[in-house]
Amino acid sequence: MQLIKDIENYKSDIEQEILDKKIILDHLNRSKDIFVRDNQTAHMTASAWVVNHDCSKVLMVYHNIYDSWSWLGGHADGDTDLLNVAIKEVKEESGLKRVHPITEDIFSLETLTVDGHERRGKYVPSHLHLNVTYLLQADEEDELSIQPDENSGVQWFDLNEAIEASSEPWFKERIYSKLNNKLKKRCNC
Repeated sequence: MQLIKDIENYKSDIEQEILDKKIILDHLNRSKDIFVRDNQTAHMTASAWVVNHDCSKVLMVYHNIYDSWSWLGGHADGDTDLLNVAIKEVKEESGLKRVHPITEDIFSLETLTVDGHERRGKYVPSHLHLNVTYLLQADEEDELSIQPDENSGVQWFDLNEAIEASSEPWFKERIYSKLNNKLKKRCNC
């Protein structure tokens, strides 16, 4: 499977990503239903760090379940092409029509804990999101729209404002700061 090869070839010197890479590969190699939500222990997701053309702003949504500004992304729902999943989710969650990868390479890896919650009237037990993040680009002048069943806001933020907008301390410290640091190295900004 191409995704497994891509993850195996992904290099990082960040301890969180090194450890999460092992966990993600372990699940991918031993779980048959890893790409569907029916696996209530862990399943694959894709996220996007969506930036404008000069990499000075990032797009975030106000996620209703987490009650916080957050990155965009979602469940694989059977699709093993996680770059495709990330692009599809960005379009669905933001209303953007034109979104493209800056690179098709993996930008980041994460194992994310999800607390139990209600979704569409049903209880979803606590589980893991085995997440692959991609770096995408969009035009900040394009029209944005919310997806009411998932978010109640879509907005561009300066890089530091994006971190501050989140109300999730772990994401601020371990994920969004990491993504911004990687972005700054990549864009030489």
